[in-house]
Formats: sequence, structure tokens, C-alpha cells
Amino acid sequence: MPSTERGALAGRSVSRVGYGAMQLERLHDDRAAAVGLLRRAVELGVDHVDTAQFYGNGFVNGVIRDALGSGDDVVIATKVGADPDPGAPLPIRLAQRPEQLRASVEDNLRTLGLDRIPLVNLRRGDRLPGLVAEGDQRVPLDDQLAVLTALRDEGKIGALGLSAVTLDTLRHALPAGIACVQNAYSLVSRDDEELLGLCAAEGVAWVPFFPLGGAFPGVPKVTDEPAVQAVAQALGRTPEQIGLAWLLHHAPNVHLIPGTASAAHLEANLAVAGIALDDEALAALAAVPSRPMDVSLR
Repeated sequence: MPSTERGALAGRSVSRVGYGAMQLERLHDDRAAAVGLLRRAVELGVDHVDTAQFYGNGFVNGVIRDALGSGDDVVIATKVGADPDPGAPLPIRLAQRPEQLRASVEDNLRTLGLDRIPLVNLRRGDRLPGLVAEGDQRVPLDDQLAVLTALRDEGKIGALGLSAVTLDTLRHALPAGIACVQNAYSLVSRDDEELLGLCAAEGVAWVPFFPLGGAFPGVPKVTDEPAVQAVAQALGRTPEQIGLAWLLHHAPNVHLIPGTASAAHLEANLAVAGIALDDEALAALAAVPSRPMDVSLR
């Protein structure tokens, strides 16, 4: 069984199961509950929290600022490349130009109450699922890396990551020093196996979003797979836990950031670090077919 306890992220040793803070927006009308949930996550051992300024138009970052102090020693990772767009059908828009990236880092610093963000991921507009860049939002990667590495040199960013990128994009960016990649990836959507392998070889953390598939109608869900359900029943776990545990077993550089607004679900998510999958279970899960997740958010 591989180590599921800790791994390297942005130069730090952290628990391989962190917390994705996007779901805190669901507690917008009860800020105290949102702060309490994040405090509970830290009490349970979470030391990696993933966020973005466009989560709730700064609300989630504000909750993180209120909930965490310097003594918590938590790696906070945020994303740039998109900005809030309140009132729009999809409340974000791409913000890929260098000046927009710098402004987004400054916005994150302000709303998080930090002088330095440990990890900043550039959310590119290269590929589905999600928003794809058009017009003036189609920006050369080198221009983006130039401003982000300058911000790193200024001490405002600790480490750089990439999100929603291709294999060629990562290869091109590696000389700039890439700490992690965040792409859509799950048991039922494994198109990025070569990209994951390159990350493992280069010591780059792999932080999958949509780790259970099915974030949109018509997209396969890990929990719908009979093999996942059978393994869950045999181990007395939920299908969601098996889908997350598979990711931890699949590659040693995987870090999870499952999100929830529920304390019970939080505890269930964090418990996946202790799930052992034997060879029989892993073989059954490996036989699950992979399908593409090409979904536009427009």
C-alpha cells in the first residue's frame, strides 16, 4: 500500500487530503458556520486549503482569512486566470492577460489577508472542461509565466502551479519551476495519464478537480460504476470514499482537495487516507472504462 499520509506540495510536507474551499460559498448566509467548518477541518489535520478569489466573489477568501491564523501553518493555494463576474449566468470570466493576473494576485493577497500566497495556480483557457479562451484572452504562456515569476521574485507568491493544461503546456512551463498541476481527473476520466506520469517524474504534485467525475449533466460519475459500488460495499465504505481512495493509491504525487459544506462529509472525505485497497479491489477499479470529460461551461 502506498503512503497516503503525507506528500510534497510547494516545498512543504502536507497531508495528501486537503480541503477545497469552493463549497463554503453555500454557507454564504451563515458566515460563522463557514468559519467553524474550516476550523474543524484544521482540527482534523487539514494543512492544505485550495481557494480562489472568484469563489463567492471574495467571500470564501474572507472566511479563510477569518478562520486561519499564522499558527495554523496551512498551505493556502489560490487560482488566477479568472475573475468574479457577479450576476452573470456563470459568475466568472477568464482574466488571462498579464496585467489581469497581477491584479488577481493582489486581490487574493488582500482578501486572504496575506503578504505572501504559498501557492498560486494559473488557470489556463486551453482546454475543456471549463471556459476556453477567445479573443484577447488567448495569451501566450510565456507572457503569463513572466508576470507570475516576477511576482514570485517579489515575494508575493511562494510557488507556481498550472490548472486546466495540456501535456505540451506543462513541458513548456517546467523550466519556470512548476509545483503542481490541477486538471480534471478521476477514475472515469483518465485521459491525462501521460501528463500525470510526467508530473510524478518531475516531482510535481497532481491535484485533481472533479475527482468523482459527474460535475455536470451527462458526465460520467465515479459513484455510478458497479465496480466502485461493489468495492465500497465490501469495505463498508461509501462509493465516494472509494473513488477518492483510488486516486491516492493510483500515484504517490496525488493530493486531494475534496470540498463540502457539511461537517459529516468533511470527516468522511478525510477518512479516505486510511482506506486500504488490495490487489483485487485495485484490479476491479482499473477495469472501469475511462471516458472524456469535454464539457463547456458556456
